[in-house]
Amino acid sequence: MISLKSEREIELMRHAGHINYLTHLEVAKNIKPGISTKALNDIAHKFILANDCEPSFLGFEGYPASICISVNDEVVHGIPSKRKLKEGDVVSVDIGVSYKGYHSDSANTYIVGNASKEVKDLVENTRKSLYEGLSVIADGVKISAIGKKIEDFAIKNDLGVVRELVGHGVGTSVHEDPDVPNYYTTDNTRLKAGMVIAVEPMLNLGGEDIYLEDDDWTIRTEDGLPSAHFEHTVLVTKDGYVILTGE
Repeated sequence: MISLKSEREIELMRHAGHINYLTHLEVAKNIKPGISTKALNDIAHKFILANDCEPSFLGFEGYPASICISVNDEVVHGIPSKRKLKEGDVVSVDIGVSYKGYHSDSANTYIVGNASKEVKDLVENTRKSLYEGLSVIADGVKISAIGKKIEDFAIKNDLGVVRELVGHGVGTSVHEDPDVPNYYTTDNTRLKAGMVIAVEPMLNLGGEDIYLEDDDWTIRTEDGLPSAHFEHTVLVTKDGYVILTGE
């Protein structure tokens, strides 16, 4: 069931979103060659708790870490480990933060040091595709319009659109109704002011095909080429939207 949020709920989610944003800044400044993904997870975990919040992902459906860190051909849900980052790695960081039972969800993709132009373009165009999708959000707009904007932009830039994974509603659970696909569908569900949704394009440098690793979490590209992931939690308003996971 799709829920509309009250002013009180929106303020709680706005705070969760702000701490999410600050956690991303804390993780980003530590992304460098030689650091392990577990060390980044620990930095995020401590920061979230220090700000009177909880990591939304820890224990969610059995997930064993506080944030997701996916490297290179890992699309999403990479589990932090002793793996150390190296020059040229593409690192997607997905963070969920809960404040007084209300969640926020946000992802950014970073390049460690330098990388090829095509990898830089992948990351930048995935970021741009997020804002393409956000640009159509307003009360009464079909949810399918978001996916169409993202898909059209991805195709224009020769990027593969992951179809098995989609954006979603956010509230007292980190994943709520409705689904928010990153591609066009015939779903006629419309946005309503007061809805809070996470829009999260996942685009691949190569094809759209993916597979699930043996750990039952990590999802990789079938062709082994890099993937990028950007996400914001946003409040739908009468005339547009407000990003809750920004500054």
